[in-house]
Amino acid sequence: MTTRVLILGGGYVGLYTALELKKRAGRHVDVTIVDRRPYMTYQPFLPEAAAGSIEPRHSVVPLRREMKGSRVIQGRVAAIRHDQRQVDVTSDYGDERTLEYDELVVALGSVSRTLPIPGLKEFAIGFKYVEEAINLRNRVLGRLARAASTDDPDLRRRLLTFVFVGGGFAGVEAFAETEDMARAALRYHPELSAKDLRFVMVEMMPRILPEMGEEMGEYTLKELRDRGMEVYLETKLESCVDGHVELSNGEAFEADTVVWTAGVKPSPILGSSDLPLGPKGHVICAPTLQVTDEDGTVVEGAWAAGDCAQVPDLTKEQPAYCAPSAQHAVRQARHLGANLADHLRGRELTDYKHKHLGLVASLGLNKGVADVMGVKLRGWPAWFMHRTYHMSQIPTFNRKARVVLDWTTALFFRRDLVSMGRIHEPRRAFTEAADS
Repeated sequence: MTTRVLILGGGYVGLYTALELKKRAGRHVDVTIVDRRPYMTYQPFLPEAAAGSIEPRHSVVPLRREMKGSRVIQGRVAAIRHDQRQVDVTSDYGDERTLEYDELVVALGSVSRTLPIPGLKEFAIGFKYVEEAINLRNRVLGRLARAASTDDPDLRRRLLTFVFVGGGFAGVEAFAETEDMARAALRYHPELSAKDLRFVMVEMMPRILPEMGEEMGEYTLKELRDRGMEVYLETKLESCVDGHVELSNGEAFEADTVVWTAGVKPSPILGSSDLPLGPKGHVICAPTLQVTDEDGTVVEGAWAAGDCAQVPDLTKEQPAYCAPSAQHAVRQARHLGANLADHLRGRELTDYKHKHLGLVASLGLNKGVADVMGVKLRGWPAWFMHRTYHMSQIPTFNRKARVVLDWTTALFFRRDLVSMGRIHEPRRAFTEAADS
């Protein structure tokens, strides 16, 4: 008898769970993945994709190509009725359908955690998906080109002011890599100098990179400031209406780009489900990655992992939960796939237990910080470790080879710094021609 397994989400957890399950259960499972995007985004490579160090397409893994023998449905989960073993799915074009299943894997991940700041929704951009990384790259290079073409000092100052909100991993890497790219692009704009660039980071906590500890956070802060980048700690973004930025420390200035990287929250889709949720909106899980009630009773037929799940961290004194990181997501996914396969065969399940090996962060070309197994690295060695680790973790040989080829090519040729901003307006040239 074939078991119908429905996986909601095609990110780290969705893809790795499906691959592990197919490897262990094979023809005994019918796997279906539902996601709005037909690819998995390897988020640690987004800063390098935005900076032109790798081709953006190489930071994503096509689901249909890797999940041969499984179904991939492109759509948004509208509701989860686990008591009826049904999920409602809506496409971006309004088509609706209901999917039935025997076993459900909730891998919906997280979304940007925003705040009701005036102008944020209308003006800022995020940095969680490959399309946002491409947009940021085109935006920065486009602003450089426009600033080089104007004699208005106020407009030039606004165009070349880039604000990043959030000093965690995603924020620091995006901030540093983008500045590194902008500085490299100045060679093609003799009208501009490094002094014209203004990169500002706003962080409400007393330090950046809190995940790496005080020592590495202080080192990174010094490195960024030595490059002329402004970092405001214990400061909040109060407003950014039409690019007029106001900070809680009294600073106010004009900026044409505001990037929001201040944390994530579980997918709000979980609010349209009958699954038990924790206080912060995560699906409650046992160490076996089975969904449970608040009293610990297993909800039959439901599993979860990754950023949307409240998974106990057995390496720490309880209660403690696994942090939302790619390292946990990938390992939880493989463990979930193995446990689900064992469950279908009537075997005993094992608990997920993984101690964080460490963290690596890129600060631009040949620059980085790392804390791996207690060993702290800075500069080129940390940057090399960052690349080596993530190259080993991105799934499929196809993507590994393409990323390595990008890096190898960059050893002999400078990175591509051409803006493709018009790609967001594909009909503009045709419309102008028709109007004329």
